[in-house]
Amino acid sequence: MIDLLVSHWALIVVLIGAGMFAGLIAGLFGVGGGIVIVPALYGAFGVFGVDDEVRMKVAVATSLATIITTSIRSVMSHYKHGGVDVSLLKLWVPWIMTGALIGAFAASAAPGRALTLGFGVFLILISLQMGFGQPEWRLRAQMPGSFPSAIMAFIVGMFSAMAGIGGGVLGVIIMTLCGKPIHRAVGTSAGFGAAIGIPATLGFIVAGWNVDGLPAFSLGYVNLAGFVFIASLTALMAPVGVKLAHALPVKHLRRLFAVLLFIVSALMLHDGLTA
Repeated sequence: MIDLLVSHWALIVVLIGAGMFAGLIAGLFGVGGGIVIVPALYGAFGVFGVDDEVRMKVAVATSLATIITTSIRSVMSHYKHGGVDVSLLKLWVPWIMTGALIGAFAASAAPGRALTLGFGVFLILISLQMGFGQPEWRLRAQMPGSFPSAIMAFIVGMFSAMAGIGGGVLGVIIMTLCGKPIHRAVGTSAGFGAAIGIPATLGFIVAGWNVDGLPAFSLGYVNLAGFVFIASLTALMAPVGVKLAHALPVKHLRRLFAVLLFIVSALMLHDGLTA
């Protein structure tokens, strides 16, 4: 094991850096770590020669695995402060889990190039929302009934699993547009991560079993080294990001981060189109 760690020390250093940066960004801007973790892992595995067909799938799967632990801690904290809509969570979770499982197998079966292009488009939309979106925007005064909510939950679960994110970004946007106060939306959507991450991670492990070209330390499409370092360091650095958020002009930094996301998305789109 020691020889394996030594021979892959450069990859481990990159994973440590990705985990620290993801935690810092999550605490500073209140965004899910997957938005940072997926492109960071995608780039890292590319540098170390991982096959283009599998590296995006490994990045997505590993990101989802790390989100499980952070989601559980986050939703428990929000629950203690009364920030979780438990009834909505109970309604959404079964449909989110179903969508996430289907999304994991769909992503595993899709060409790596298609996943890269899809994530690039997703990042563009998120960067535009971060740069220009307003929390007071509303489409309706309250959440829709059970059937429309089930459809929305299924879509959130499926697309989040395919993108390697915890569902917080999509969940907060949907709930605030449907009349939920922002803090209530953030607290409730914190619970989506585990509901997405658990079935999706299992799906990626099964779908990636015995696949050729996977990086070292992988279990199916989930990279265990990435999971360990990124999950632990994200949790360590998030409080630092929160402190910085109270000391820095976050409004301007948020727009700067939106520009950074846009640039990253453009690079991924270019990579997907020219692969």
